[in-house]
Amino acid sequence: MKQIKILSLFLILIISGCSQVNKAADFITNPTAKEKYKRDFKVSDELFSIWENSVEIAFQDSVSVNLPYAETGKFFPRNFSVYSYEIELQPGEVFNVEVETDSIRRLVFIELFEKTSDSTNLFEKVKSSDFQKKNLSFEADKKANYKLVIQPEIEAYTAFTIKMEKNPAYLFPVASGVNASVQSYWGDNRDGGARSHEGIDIFSKRGTPVVAATSGSIGYTGEKGLGGKQVWLRDRKRNQSLYYAHLDSIANVSGNVKRGDTLGFVGNTGNARTTPPHLHFGIYKSYRGAINPLHFVYQTNVLETEPEKLDSIPHKLIVQNSKANLRNKPTTSNSKILSTSESQDTLQFLGKTNEWFHVRNPENKASFIHQSLVTPNSPLTPKGGINQIFMAQDWDKFRELC
Repeated sequence: MKQIKILSLFLILIISGCSQVNKAADFITNPTAKEKYKRDFKVSDELFSIWENSVEIAFQDSVSVNLPYAETGKFFPRNFSVYSYEIELQPGEVFNVEVETDSIRRLVFIELFEKTSDSTNLFEKVKSSDFQKKNLSFEADKKANYKLVIQPEIEAYTAFTIKMEKNPAYLFPVASGVNASVQSYWGDNRDGGARSHEGIDIFSKRGTPVVAATSGSIGYTGEKGLGGKQVWLRDRKRNQSLYYAHLDSIANVSGNVKRGDTLGFVGNTGNARTTPPHLHFGIYKSYRGAINPLHFVYQTNVLETEPEKLDSIPHKLIVQNSKANLRNKPTTSNSKILSTSESQDTLQFLGKTNEWFHVRNPENKASFIHQSLVTPNSPLTPKGGINQIFMAQDWDKFRELC
């Protein structure tokens, strides 16, 4: 009887502790989010292989977007849809992406790849979203092209909104400063071309507070050399030092400081005494010397309004013009024509961004097409209605442009 009780207790512990066992095993084996999905949702090997291999489609696509960007659409079960977007990032820019869905239980997998070769489509994964998370954040440490890949779970059936934007890693170092305050850039000539500018100059009124662009520790404060009154702030997280020069005066700071703390005040000391008051802001990487600080502080646009919600979703779109250009970007300016469709050609609907549809052609290549060039094969009426967005006399003009 005692043995039966012990066995029963053991079975209860096993049943109740399955998730804990998995967590312990995951700590050792470190499975990917997709591997956890296969295990926890008991996806068959064959189905999982089809789903996982469908990502290869993304590496044949060449659609590109400018940030911020938003797209709405719907995931359909066993549709094996894959969404990919090429973006460019500079050192110091933080890329953020989030996928919102109507069903919080549905899984979405987000992966970011760096393009390692311009001559070939070679990519290396640099970041993945955590299991059961629908967002990803990545700070670039080099100028590079990246491919974002978004893939819903196999049985996903939900409307979605994709939101992407980028932000500077640092706070703007001059209080109330804006991008237009930067009037001298990295690489500008100095001393008649004898040297180049290793930083940016941010102009402001004398006495304007200069702030810690990030949390860190004070390395040096004082007056010396070309920089006059200056402060050095150590950023241990990124293994680099921030240089604040030409200060009118230095705040009483030492030790550790927090992001936004006042370090000093704008002036024109040192070799800037003949110029209007400004802050020379520089960044020095311990093993690379000076690097361009602009994108660490350059303020970027954010999504100002919520993307429009689609009242209904088409499965296919029918080309209604005699010729319709399929582009790599959702714009007629600075975009490439990837292919051309003809009247009555059928395109697979992926999503919609402003007046553009994200589609796949019969060859399964992704692109963008202007909404004036297609007709949904099922009713799709954004708020306000497609026909209310364009007056009839504008349609021919837009068709020629697109």
